[in-house]
Amino acid sequence: MNWNHPHSLSRRAFSASVFVGGVFLVLGGAFFRLQVLGSDQYAVQSRNNRLRPVVLPAPRGIIVDRNRVVLATNVPSYTISLMALNETAFLATLDSITKYTSLDSVMRAAVLRRYERSPDDPVLVMRDAPFEMVATLEERKSSFPGLIVQTEPKRHYPHGDIVSHLLGYVGEVSEEELASRRFVGARMGSLVGRGGLEGQYDSRLRGLDGERLVVVDALGRTIKDEGGEQLAPQQGDTLRATLDFGLQRYVAGLFPKFGERGAVIAMDPRSGEILAMYSAPTYDPNEFIGGVDPDLWSEWLASESTPLLNRAVQGLYPPASPWKLALALMALERGDATLDGKMPIQCTGGYQYFSRYFRCWKSSGHGDLTLAEAIEQSCDVYFYQLGLKVGLGNMLLEGGRIGFAGRTGIDLPGEVAPIFPATTAYFDSLYGSRGWTNAVTLNLAIGQGENSQTLISMMRFYSLLARDDGRAPTPMLVVQEETSSEFPLVASPENVAKLRSPLEMVVARGTAVRSRIANLHIAGKTGTAQNPHGLDHGWFIGFAPAEAPEVVVGAIVEFGEHGSSIARMVTQIIARHLLGPDADLGRPVTWVLPSDSVPASAVVEPDSALQRVRR
Repeated sequence: MNWNHPHSLSRRAFSASVFVGGVFLVLGGAFFRLQVLGSDQYAVQSRNNRLRPVVLPAPRGIIVDRNRVVLATNVPSYTISLMALNETAFLATLDSITKYTSLDSVMRAAVLRRYERSPDDPVLVMRDAPFEMVATLEERKSSFPGLIVQTEPKRHYPHGDIVSHLLGYVGEVSEEELASRRFVGARMGSLVGRGGLEGQYDSRLRGLDGERLVVVDALGRTIKDEGGEQLAPQQGDTLRATLDFGLQRYVAGLFPKFGERGAVIAMDPRSGEILAMYSAPTYDPNEFIGGVDPDLWSEWLASESTPLLNRAVQGLYPPASPWKLALALMALERGDATLDGKMPIQCTGGYQYFSRYFRCWKSSGHGDLTLAEAIEQSCDVYFYQLGLKVGLGNMLLEGGRIGFAGRTGIDLPGEVAPIFPATTAYFDSLYGSRGWTNAVTLNLAIGQGENSQTLISMMRFYSLLARDDGRAPTPMLVVQEETSSEFPLVASPENVAKLRSPLEMVVARGTAVRSRIANLHIAGKTGTAQNPHGLDHGWFIGFAPAEAPEVVVGAIVEFGEHGSSIARMVTQIIARHLLGPDADLGRPVTWVLPSDSVPASAVVEPDSALQRVRR
């Protein structure tokens, strides 16, 4: 074949033309697909390469009291974040800004954990950064690729330690919590509620985060914000608590300051609404903002006084004499006693039960008493015999039925269940079937022994006594759309009403007689709980007006010795609520725990103006 023949050249030229035309056709099709058909897709991809989303944290919902007094709010603060194309660039920038910040090894480790979990997103370096630090970094921003400084809402508690246990605090979500999806919608670096109302209602308070876009160059350095393109954050719901802050502040100021340990609760028995809840010692929740100081945290954890413990719902104590009203109600319900009924053996200072002698708190004895008088004088000997008459099994069964074995259901996280045996099998497992006697019955009858209650569980029972329908309300700090009592009719209204008169006599002329408030009928019960670790704990729970109760107030003071000492504080709180802040409540409570009543490590030196002396 002659390759140079004109026909051969013509065929090769035609084939080359077809091939080249095909190539151009393919390229043209590809360009058409890229430039026309796929323009939107690649434009978005190109745009995403130069734009990075930055989260705008949502302000948490505000918490207010029943009168709209702000308890938890938000204030502006500065946060410092970093983003980078790779780990090397991130570490280099982090190292370069360290000398201008107060990052220690613990904080740095937390930053690295955040980066490892989400390396493509801006990584939080510091919250609540001081203005001077922010200004220094902004001046050198060109030297720090990927540096983002922005304002964010910071949680603030205007009243500090007065409402700390009730509100809780906020803290950064952990990796374990993110993995378990405990906090739905949270991301690395999100602040979530811890304890109190912050924890209980976190999903309502947290809100929805927003987003803004920033322009970055090929090295991941921030050039500028993308003007106007952002999704605004949505603030969380405002939470209105049942608390009366004026009463709460009064309680905090009245609680004994010397060696303070204990709790006070004020509650409306008609609805179950908590009007005040104070636990001592306390702490300032603002200390947790931006991360609690490790030394302070260690100090709290090591303290014998456990300031982080909410003693109102987590402290367990022998209920002592306030429990006697539960036994009295059981006996009336079962027909084992009447208000004017007496026991076979009168009180001479103690009760001989086989080889053991069980003492009464009054060594000289109370004499021959009726049930009403035994409540008024808190006679142990009478209730020893009443407990034997009711019987241990019945006492346990009835006690569980009226709520002494379970949580109250208050809308606070971490409520501790009381310790109260369900049946006598508990004692079989504890002591062996032949290792215990009815001595346990005598101890339980006066609120000692294998019976430990929280203040909130005792408050629920006394709210039952303060009502006319024999029902126990569920305590609440935020009014629910649908409320129902876990405990339906638990006692006949007639028997409940019978116990109010003896309780009123406790304050009128009994063990709390020195706590009377003029022109106010208060019913209540004192109690002294035995404590193997020091002086006895003091109880008092009362309600008023006795004829139509509107408030129940209870207090437990560790190492307070006698309930009669606690009663004056409680009656003043009742009067403050019913009569108002301007009412003449008489001489303020004037007592202090003795210096040897608590361990030395727990003693707090009192201010001279606040020191109280026992009278």
